[in-house]
Amino acid sequence: MKANLFCNSIIISPTPVSSRFSQLPYFSPLIIEPNRLSSRSLLTGTVEGETTGETTANSISRRLILLRHAESSWEDRTLRDHERPLSRAGRVDAISVSHKLQQLGWIPELILSSDAARTRETLKIMQEQVRGFSEAEVHFISSFYSIAAMDGQTAEHLQQAVCEYSRDDILTVMCMGHNRGWEEAASMFSGALVELKTCNAALLETTGKSWNEAFALAGLGGWKLHGIVKPNSSL
Repeated sequence: MKANLFCNSIIISPTPVSSRFSQLPYFSPLIIEPNRLSSRSLLTGTVEGETTGETTANSISRRLILLRHAESSWEDRTLRDHERPLSRAGRVDAISVSHKLQQLGWIPELILSSDAARTRETLKIMQEQVRGFSEAEVHFISSFYSIAAMDGQTAEHLQQAVCEYSRDDILTVMCMGHNRGWEEAASMFSGALVELKTCNAALLETTGKSWNEAFALAGLGGWKLHGIVKPNSSL
């Protein structure tokens, strides 16, 4: 798939859905609890209680947050889908998830986001709530809106975007967008069927000296899924 990330319109060559993705077993998303993860376990990609290894220059932990926008409003039916704002519940959820990601220590240094109104508003609320989100480098990518509706193409598109916009010293990246593409990408990266409801965030981790190497080594199914952060769950 080839996509120009800087254009409002893109031309994409169809790519078949991965056969591996279609054969994945059922997976019930995990809700992460902050008190079950230490700062060391977040860096090495392990949960406390598992065998850990020292992070070396050859196995640098790289974390990817795939966040679906908060719930949008259908109150004004005259608006185009791209321009729909968040609902009242969506705004509350965005506040909740921003604080939960902060408690877990999953604060991105780089944020790549769809330019749809509901995604922009989700991010704005998170930036107002948690300083770390406001300090991150942000890029709005118009193709994130359209790619999410194309079967089997979001994972590759996200990989290209992360590798293009990120640098090797950036260790945590958050991509904000839409379903069905976002939960499909999370499933393909992790090798488990992931469900992302509105304002759910999949926490993925792998290792690599660079983002290109990280994606190459992990491939499809090789990313560790730490869990799903949900606004309506207790921590």
